[in-house]
Amino acid sequence: MDEALRNGRMAQQDQRISDAVRREYPSLRAFIRKRVVDQSDAEDILQEVFFELVEAYRLMKPVEQVTAWLFRVARNRITDLFRRKTREARAAEPAKFNDEGEELLLDELLPSPDAGPDAVYARRVMLEALDDALDELPEEQREVFIAHELMGYSFKDLAEQSGTTVNTLLSRKHYAVLHLRERLQSVYDEFTRR
Repeated sequence: MDEALRNGRMAQQDQRISDAVRREYPSLRAFIRKRVVDQSDAEDILQEVFFELVEAYRLMKPVEQVTAWLFRVARNRITDLFRRKTREARAAEPAKFNDEGEELLLDELLPSPDAGPDAVYARRVMLEALDDALDELPEEQREVFIAHELMGYSFKDLAEQSGTTVNTLLSRKHYAVLHLRERLQSVYDEFTRR
């Protein structure tokens, strides 16, 4: 008897999942593709979101408002992708040079983690401040800043992908830069005065 009930519940869950995927797939796919330039990344995120839906049901955590839940998970996965790409871009950032003409790497621009507990703390604070400042930006500004500055996409490519004009993208990035400068100046000042 228990086996029959369990199989019946599983069949109901499978049907709810199938209905949600069929109903939400087109709009969720469009939502993700509008925000993620690389289409293979967009498809990966879409699959992750639906996998998480299946996993939630399998863990007996049925989702009440499926549409809102799916879009929230998609936003989180997009943010995760941007953060990962940001870290990768920081590692591959264009070279900077010191006064003697020697190349500086991003790690050299931040306090060395080998310089003791104060430097580790300063490094962590600076990276957290940058992450927080990026999170404070309106979504459109954050996306264009990360895509252009950190991921290396041209404004032309971004315009084609998003359907937004180059001038609008330039304006969004300009406002993002102004905010980041203002927001990070105090952190920079605090650690450069030492």
